[in-house]
Amino acid sequence: MEYLVTMTTHVPEGTSPEEVDDVRAREAANSLGLAEAGRLLRLWRPPLRPGEWRTLGLFAAPDAARLEDVLSSMPLRVWRSDEVTPLTPHPNDPGPAVRRAAGAAREFLVAFAPEGAPSQALADTALAEAARAKELAEEGHLVRLWRTPDDRALGLWRARDPADLQIVLDSLPQAPWLSTETTPLTEHPNDPGLRPPEGG
Repeated sequence: MEYLVTMTTHVPEGTSPEEVDDVRAREAANSLGLAEAGRLLRLWRPPLRPGEWRTLGLFAAPDAARLEDVLSSMPLRVWRSDEVTPLTPHPNDPGPAVRRAAGAAREFLVAFAPEGAPSQALADTALAEAARAKELAEEGHLVRLWRTPDDRALGLWRARDPADLQIVLDSLPQAPWLSTETTPLTEHPNDPGLRPPEGG
């Protein structure tokens, strides 16, 4: 099972820069090990306010208890609070992401929710929506698609910029009946998706 984890770090006042550097170095090494074990899939930075330290992580674990074991093994957990969102497969999910090279198109998380949508309209466009999602995955725009516990769809998308992303989202047949919430993502130095493929 996959989980999206919002990790917020609050370094205690009076902590020395050397201690922060030590914990961050151990965190990077631990992240590499978790990625090699298939537990840590991706890491991103969402938009941050000055002084804010927050990370979004995509993790894989058999269940919530095993996920907690993974999260508690991370050195930064001593200063961190985690908000976990379980993810279930969406029927239009293209499947596990291909490893992304640095410098590729920007990534975005987009949450979709029906907004006053007639159920018949959504049903009538379901096949067209699936076909368009497949096309967008083949074009490299749609990377992953999940369902969240509140029955929203959550997608990982790639586009040149927010305007390009909006054009892509507007091309979905169900777009007229969906509200969207978009989170721009920036690279995290410990993201496994930035590592070159084996043998590359």
